[in-house]
Amino acid sequence: MKKVLLCIWLYLSAITMLIAEDHRARSVFFSSDQNIVFSEAEILNEYTARIPFKLVDRLIVVEAELLNKKGNFIIDTGSETLILNEVHFPLKYEHGNRKRQTTGVIEVVDDTFEQNVKEFILQNFNLKNKTSDIVNLSHIERTKKMRLLGIIGYNILKDYEVFIDMHLNQITLSKVDAYGNKYDKNVYAEKIIDTVSFKLKNHTIVLEGFVGDKKVTFGLDTAAEFNQIDKKLGRKALKLFYPKKRMLLSGASDHKIEVVAGKLFRVRLSETIYFGPMNTILTNLNKMNVAFGTKLDGVLGYEFFQQKRTIINYQKEKLYFVNSPILRN
Repeated sequence: MKKVLLCIWLYLSAITMLIAEDHRARSVFFSSDQNIVFSEAEILNEYTARIPFKLVDRLIVVEAELLNKKGNFIIDTGSETLILNEVHFPLKYEHGNRKRQTTGVIEVVDDTFEQNVKEFILQNFNLKNKTSDIVNLSHIERTKKMRLLGIIGYNILKDYEVFIDMHLNQITLSKVDAYGNKYDKNVYAEKIIDTVSFKLKNHTIVLEGFVGDKKVTFGLDTAAEFNQIDKKLGRKALKLFYPKKRMLLSGASDHKIEVVAGKLFRVRLSETIYFGPMNTILTNLNKMNVAFGTKLDGVLGYEFFQQKRTIINYQKEKLYFVNSPILRN
């Protein structure tokens, strides 16, 4: 669970630093009759589900029910596990859990508890041997003014090909085998127009790209509300970052850092996959890289998915892109 609390900072980066010493993580156990149900989902067949989402600010949020509780879950490719909000799922028993320390953005977080989930059922898909954690997410509920039950992360999403469609506000999950091949061969009506490979570092999607002519390494995170770029990237690349204002990010323990917000130009992943100007925060990514266990020059999030209808295949370590619909008045 190296990034359980780090990912929280990514998707609230424009509002608050949410890593602090009083955020404790604990584990939860699910039995086979305790199912998560996406009440709005359209089940296409036994392998594929299409789930509508809403945007809360710049977060992808789906509605679901779990243990007779109904509320919102954030879709976060940057989170390692399924995370439940301690406010709604208080842990009654803490003994028998493994304990370790988690690195945060500002400081070391208190001991982390984790436990394997023997069985977790996502709609009609049966998932076994997953890990779930409990974290107090009340600060996100207050900031975003929503009932937040939890966060759906990598250990749930990795068994599917995940199509994130910002134009139709829906996610399509299609079950894949160990080689990344879909069981359902007729999932998409849209035509795939391009693809790019990535490396999976632990649970982080790592992309090689460019800012201008400068080669950079990006992490891809659906829950990053704004892109981030490291202030140490280099003068040539940073000339393409146009600052607009300074922002003060503060955490629950009153630690504060100042960042510069602006727009980043001329980002591309290849000669055919490029982006328009994207809202970006200029900051120091050193501590984030420690928690990720990798070296990132930046993070791509909401701004990336807003411009590209993207399919993620974890097993094949590939991103696929489909055409955006032509809008007519």
